[in-house]
Amino acid sequence: MLTFLNGTFLFWFLTLIIIILLCSLPIWNSKPSINKNSPPSPPKLPILGNLHQLATLTHYKLKSLAQIYGPLMLLHFGNVPILVVSNSKAACEILKTYDLVFCNRPHRKMFDIFWYGSKDIASAPYGHYWRQIRSICVLHLLSAKKVQSFCVVREEESVIMIEKIRKWCSNSLLRPMNLTNLLCETTNDIVCRATLGKRYSDEGEGKLREAVAEFEVLLGTCVLGDYVPWLDWLGKVNGLYGRAKRVAKVFDDFLDQVVEEHVSDWLEKGKKGLGDFDNQEHNDFVDVLLWIQRENATGFEIDRTIIKALIMDMFGAGTDTTLAVLEWTMTELLRHPNVMQKLQNEIRNVVSQKGHITEQDLYNMHYLKAVIKETLRLHPPSPLLIPRESREDTKIMGYDIAAGTQVIVNAFAISTDSSYWDQPLEFQPERFLKNVDIKGNDFQLIPFGGGRRGCPGISFAMVVNELVLANLVHQFDWSLPNGVERDVALNMSETTGLTIHRKFPLMAIASPHL
Repeated sequence: MLTFLNGTFLFWFLTLIIIILLCSLPIWNSKPSINKNSPPSPPKLPILGNLHQLATLTHYKLKSLAQIYGPLMLLHFGNVPILVVSNSKAACEILKTYDLVFCNRPHRKMFDIFWYGSKDIASAPYGHYWRQIRSICVLHLLSAKKVQSFCVVREEESVIMIEKIRKWCSNSLLRPMNLTNLLCETTNDIVCRATLGKRYSDEGEGKLREAVAEFEVLLGTCVLGDYVPWLDWLGKVNGLYGRAKRVAKVFDDFLDQVVEEHVSDWLEKGKKGLGDFDNQEHNDFVDVLLWIQRENATGFEIDRTIIKALIMDMFGAGTDTTLAVLEWTMTELLRHPNVMQKLQNEIRNVVSQKGHITEQDLYNMHYLKAVIKETLRLHPPSPLLIPRESREDTKIMGYDIAAGTQVIVNAFAISTDSSYWDQPLEFQPERFLKNVDIKGNDFQLIPFGGGRRGCPGISFAMVVNELVLANLVHQFDWSLPNGVERDVALNMSETTGLTIHRKFPLMAIASPHL
């Protein structure tokens, strides 16, 4: 998750830090502990605290530290106390019992840059503003009725995906296809049509894709100024903030274009009033937000900046995490042909000779749901949930937690906890044939978080995952490239960032099922 700088700058930066450490060591060692009974902590350095102990794949490193220091562990990133939560009991305390105490978001420089001063639902601090925009999202953008209204969009894009695979099969003579790229295109097109009203994959595709890739890297970069405020100038000197602002400008220009297109469309069609809105069954999210703005439908005034921040949330979160889940699910199915066969048998028995699967068909596919849940357990798309911050002093599991303490919930550590899960690192979907909730009620599996700050887009994401995966394995048999060993073809290396993807594209051979 955290990425540090390198090269000449890093040399001079470390030199500066060493000088400062030598000067300040006596002062730091003499500071008393604020809390009477703090959670266990590993040793820390002056200035940096425990930042030096974080590896590139931070969720693994935090899990290993928790195995030494316990499920509630106190780290320090610079001067900032960080409470790391690594089991379901502790997560329940934070996300349910004391949810209101821990429902704030800490300030992050990157969130400010990309989300217009943290005006989106994910990063906005807790308070009246956040409650208002969350209400807009839950009632108008992500309600069950609204999610269902995009059924046609999801089914149409699934058909397009299948036709792309058929075309590849007819022209490629069993050459492996890049499933990562295919799934990226499909999830992008589904989310674009639901959020923005149409596909944008052919309009400025190269520039926008480069911006998305850079965006993911920057979100996973450690900004020292977030933890050591007097080092904030480093982000300017090393060009980090400049890079982020350039990427943000690409997105801002794109979102302005989208909003202007919708405004022009409204003027042309003469859309006026609530009645017209209700009669438009497939209004996209931008239309809904513009209607709320014009009608002041919620009693809360929203401006263009808020609209763009919310679009950025829906578009960014909806595509990246959904792609990660589908990519890892297909990876695990290729690693476990017996699971693939069992899933195909279920789907083909449910739909018989039917061609394309619809969302109505999904209700009776219980093993399909189990496969996706098991993927979410082993590969949570965001293994470290977005940090929270305590609003007041409190006591958790006997430990004193000071106001202003930031909280990182390690969803990966929780979902691979051997004290709860049998053979936790094995891919066994059968464990989910019993009902285990993934919406933040069963705290042993919380890929979407929980409590007030849980992800409101779960229903939309899950139906996309189920529909796309069901069509992929129903209509095709999948295999690895000939002559390539399974461990080589399915390299499980991971990227860094807020969302964890495969480091290398997933390549597989599709054969139409007869």
